[in-house]
Amino acid sequence: MTSRPPVKICGITNPEDALLALELGANYLGLNFFSGSPRFIELEQAREIRHAVGSGARLVGVFVHRSVEEIREIDRAVGLDVIQFHGDETALEMGPFVDRALKAFRVGESFEPSILDDYSRCWGYLFDTFDEHLYGGSGRTWNYTNLVGLTDRVRLEPQKPVFVAGGLRPETIAQVVAQLPTFGLDVCTGVESFPGKKDPVLMQRLFEEIAHAETANAT
Repeated sequence: MTSRPPVKICGITNPEDALLALELGANYLGLNFFSGSPRFIELEQAREIRHAVGSGARLVGVFVHRSVEEIREIDRAVGLDVIQFHGDETALEMGPFVDRALKAFRVGESFEPSILDDYSRCWGYLFDTFDEHLYGGSGRTWNYTNLVGLTDRVRLEPQKPVFVAGGLRPETIAQVVAQLPTFGLDVCTGVESFPGKKDPVLMQRLFEEIAHAETANAT
């Protein structure tokens, strides 16, 4: 019997969506601190979410090209558990947070797996679709099988969390679970009514499809 992959619901902007995601089975909640995103939240909103979900929920702060000082200030104010670097940050720039850093990589046809060696000390990796202009949140599906060859390489590092993102939604999630059974699932656009607001029906369907896919993999 296989265990269900960890699920991260990203782009959470309010306590109601956060609580629903946890109730349905989310393992991580992503809070976006990138001002260029339609899911950007202010510090006070993030603190309200933390207060609502309690200290036990695992919050992931999503940052793009923010200074160490800015990240540290938000981290302390909110109580983040994981720091997600979704820009072009170097391993050196992530240094103060490396033990809980989730480094995102935008995977195109020319993605070179050897880049992972520079980030081997990170807590985890996230692989998203490549876009010349967007740092995530495109909602576009992509060729997830580009990651199949990375599985063994990544898993040489015991216990390192690895997530896949980009266009995951109820109707595509089973295929991804089947193709990448050891990867966590990072979902945002695919369960929204509009940017920044989650759709309860889509959220419910997502977790049902994940459960069905895991049952199918186990038989």
